[in-house]
Amino acid sequence: MKKLLPLLIFCLCFNSFAQQEELSLEYYLPQDVSYNDDIPKPQEIIGYIPGEWHVTHDLLLNYMRELARVSPRISIENRGSTYEGRPLILLTITAEENHDNLEEIRKNHLALTQENASSFNTEEMPIVVNQGFSIHGNEASGSNAALLAAYYLAAAQGEEIEELLQNTIILFDPAFNPDGLQRFAYWANTNKSKNINPDPQDREYSEVWPGGRTNHYWFDMNRDWLPVQLPESQARLETFHKWMPNILTDHHEMGSNSSFFFQPGIPSRTHPLTPAINQELTREIGTYHAAAFDELGSFYYTEEDYDDFYYGKGSTFPDINGSIGILFEQGSSRGHAQETDNGILTFPFTIRNQFTAALSTLEAAKNMREKILNYQRDFYKNARNAAENGAYVFGSEKDASSAYELAKILEKHKIEIHKLEEDLKKDGKNFKRNSAYLVPKNQRQHRLVKAMFERRTEFEDSLFYDISAWTLPLAFNLDFSEDIRMRNAGEKIESLEKPEVEPLEKSSYAYIMEWHDFYAPKALNMLMEKGLRTKVGMQPFSLESKEYDYGTILIPVQNQELDADEMYQFLQKVSQESNVQIEAIGTGLTKGINLGSNQFRALEPAKVALIVGEGITPYDAGEIWHLFDQRYDMKITKLDTRRFSRADLSRYTDIILPNSWGSALGNGDIEKLKEWVKDGGTLIGYRNAARFFEREDFMDLSIKKDSLVAENISFEQQRDFRGAQGIGGAIFEANIDLSHPVNFGYTSEKLPLFRNTTIFVEADKQSYNNPIQYTENPLLSGYISEPRLDSIAGTVPFKHTGMGRGNVILFTDNTNFRAFWFGTNKLLMNAIFFGDEM
Repeated sequence: MKKLLPLLIFCLCFNSFAQQEELSLEYYLPQDVSYNDDIPKPQEIIGYIPGEWHVTHDLLLNYMRELARVSPRISIENRGSTYEGRPLILLTITAEENHDNLEEIRKNHLALTQENASSFNTEEMPIVVNQGFSIHGNEASGSNAALLAAYYLAAAQGEEIEELLQNTIILFDPAFNPDGLQRFAYWANTNKSKNINPDPQDREYSEVWPGGRTNHYWFDMNRDWLPVQLPESQARLETFHKWMPNILTDHHEMGSNSSFFFQPGIPSRTHPLTPAINQELTREIGTYHAAAFDELGSFYYTEEDYDDFYYGKGSTFPDINGSIGILFEQGSSRGHAQETDNGILTFPFTIRNQFTAALSTLEAAKNMREKILNYQRDFYKNARNAAENGAYVFGSEKDASSAYELAKILEKHKIEIHKLEEDLKKDGKNFKRNSAYLVPKNQRQHRLVKAMFERRTEFEDSLFYDISAWTLPLAFNLDFSEDIRMRNAGEKIESLEKPEVEPLEKSSYAYIMEWHDFYAPKALNMLMEKGLRTKVGMQPFSLESKEYDYGTILIPVQNQELDADEMYQFLQKVSQESNVQIEAIGTGLTKGINLGSNQFRALEPAKVALIVGEGITPYDAGEIWHLFDQRYDMKITKLDTRRFSRADLSRYTDIILPNSWGSALGNGDIEKLKEWVKDGGTLIGYRNAARFFEREDFMDLSIKKDSLVAENISFEQQRDFRGAQGIGGAIFEANIDLSHPVNFGYTSEKLPLFRNTTIFVEADKQSYNNPIQYTENPLLSGYISEPRLDSIAGTVPFKHTGMGRGNVILFTDNTNFRAFWFGTNKLLMNAIFFGDEM
């Protein structure tokens, strides 16, 4: 048998590679239809049969543009660009006569979601299908299959395709993630051999950090459909709300040893706000996938994996919007061919499966058209009937920018929002007309609004594929109330505008800037970049009956590089560009500390480095890079772990170590980092840095040990038992000490924190060393097991210690989660700007 195994593998390799050498479109395409010779085949534009190489985004784009040029069935639009400047195109594919009447079709389709939709006849109405490929760039079989699907839809002839196109509007996005796709195609193609080697250990199948999964800033864009913080997501969302498609497909890849998955996922992990009929329709659509794969001879499975819980994923977001989201997961070749438990998996085989699923989706849409259209109409009718009276209100007296940023998300989701009629006090919270927003519950997007605002702590299942909580007002650390009467609603906001900042008056003495606004760090950095002296107030003070809090920034007029007039002009620019209020002060005689007090501490410009590369979690690193580069316009140096030993650390005041696995730094690097801290640097670590800090003697920590014991748990149940003890993502409440520099800018003694780790650090015996500490009953929203909830109570997510002349700072939680956790971004900025005062 041992002698036969190599021969068997050789035969499998030979057959697979022979197939690839003889690859033609016939391998993929249905052969029972004819094809229009006037439509160019993919290889005529990109230079090879799909599957021979990984298509780069530029070639993919060239082919789609050529199809749109020659085919009357296809139109193309550019909806914007990625961070790297690549177009975010969309093809609209339908019958030629539908193109002539497309806007009327769109308006009639949208009317199904409005009141009085019962008057529309769905018997004659086309169904709308949004097909999207490879949101994870290194799951490339999707976008490569898009070449074939687009060709088929443009070139196939006969009654069947004509009927499909007459009754279907296809919104076709060939590359959800252009930047990641380009990155991965480069890797796979530059490591391809003429004699393809399927050995999984070959370099081709192990791409370098950060890989092609993510976009430019290393974000997983399949988590951004709800928070919609990235340009790619914003383009997708605009298309979604422009058309309100009935079906949205999302083509992915999974582990190489798997087959093919299509939804529904595990039934018990469906969000309760998703109607049961949604999953029934998904299951019926699945019968078309099953039939197509049975005919093809490809294995598949369904309802055994994944879920439909977090509405920020592409396959789940449609479910809260009256549509049907469908996830496809193909076992990945990760290159051109790879040995797996199921034999040698070739890239063309994965492409063919994705192409088959794309066509079976359209077949289901055509045959279930009226049923699915009626479902969409009933979804919004039932949502309106179930809507409660009243409204939500959210805002912040001191941080209008964060409230505005949340309102921007709602606006992108076509959620109705209003100004307040007048200032409002509710549950001891003050909501000001110019910094708060009211959201009616009784509106078309009622279910989506509820999904964004609800706090859920009870669940049918204890396992989650992604996070279990995302309550947006908590993510933005805003005051909010769920029980407001509509009589408090002012005018409906038709076009959201930034909060107004009062004009700056001129001073010959000093200016001050409160630290509450989200964009205050951006303003402070602009001042420092200009070389202006600034100080931070360590204690509160008041002037002319106005109270100024901990962390207020003082900008003296005298002894600066700019004269009084130049400073006035520059501060006007800073205030306008950051949208942060700056005030002129004419006296230093204040109540509390005076402006000349030693309690105003001089600040030094921050020069920040971020450790990236092998061993570092790209998501966490990318979130920090994005925060500095896109939100605060601050320079940040990315230090690769491979070159760390040669880096001149003396250039930096702060170094950030994101979440990591294993030993990202060697022993020499660690000693070098220690010496830099001792010389006055501030080292800021996240999540697993806690274990690194403890192990390498950067910090003395007491981390709770895992003492969970499985009782009455069978072998079959062990995986679920362990999975239920994880914290996939939930929201917890902490008490904070407002006088501590890490908390400057916050106004409430309670702070919601996102957590997805099980690192529990014991509180220090000295209470003043616990400026952030979880409450005894901390769960605000999301799932956590009872043993874990007991473990987290009273622990601390923040630690600071001195080392020589420097500082070591730890956050056990991700304060920058997915670019939408605005509420705790300031914790990191406080560590950067005020670390020496802690």
